Amino acid sequence: MCGIVGLLLKNRALRPQLGELMVPMLIGMTERGPDSSGMAVFTDRVAVGDRKISLYCKERNFAWPSFEGLLRQHHGVSRCEIKVNHCIVTTDSDPQQVREWLAREFPAVHVLSVGRSIDLYKDVGLPAAVADRYAFKRLSGTHVVGHTRMATESAVTPENAHPYTAGEDWCLVHNGSLANPGSIRRKLEKLGSRFESDCDTEGACRYLHWRIQSGDTLETALEHAFEDFDGFFTFLMGTENKLAVVRDPFACKPAVVAETDDYVAIASEFRSLAHLPGVKHAELFEPKPAEVYSWTVQ
Repeated sequence: MCGIVGLLLKNRALRPQLGELMVPMLIGMTERGPDSSGMAVFTDRVAVGDRKISLYCKERNFAWPSFEGLLRQHHGVSRCEIKVNHCIVTTDSDPQQVREWLAREFPAVHVLSVGRSIDLYKDVGLPAAVADRYAFKRLSGTHVVGHTRMATESAVTPENAHPYTAGEDWCLVHNGSLANPGSIRRKLEKLGSRFESDCDTEGACRYLHWRIQSGDTLETALEHAFEDFDGFFTFLMGTENKLAVVRDPFACKPAVVAETDDYVAIASEFRSLAHLPGVKHAELFEPKPAEVYSWTVQ
């Protein structure tokens, strides 16, 4: 059992308050996921040719200032924002070159996400503690995807926490359990995918990204997932300009949507939506089984 939350702000005036609105949603899912939590935040895109890279280090006393100096020395870094054991870097270097340099020089530092708009944070601990640790309330942007995890089939580690990413500006969180993650993983590894955890959600994330890379739209990729995934799931996904949710054909895992002229909000339970402004007048509904719902940033 886990908790998913997502928020897309239609009203531009609310975008500086994205974190303030989202943190109570995340904390509201504590009972569904007390082990670990995280957020993927989509902000204004960086310049063409630049990429933002979200980094994480297991070493709590890692020498980030020294790391930043070497990073600036070897790569074209224009921004480096350090928060506890996370770091958001903006660079004009090829992300693959940065990955190779990190693997060679700093193997304890892991890449969490890459893109022009996504920032990603995830860690172990209660949602309130993680939100406070990384100052989630101060985050701003267009939309955000969050997750609270109750581990059922893999260890409680930052690697196994959600959101998961693949490619650029793409993330997924999952409430449920897949029965065939091994076969999905073996298929994708033969096609060149590299896995970084033993969580079934990573397989779902990389599968959907593979289908999108092969030419599918997000909606079409999800239609294929209904055939290829064995298990129960509610997936909440974010791209640079979309928020999407889907439930498996049996709709075993809960989800509720609240939509107003100002926002679209999604959570596993209504209690995480109850504080939102104007929610009493929102259109409220539960997503139907095996039906894709998506909203685009305007």
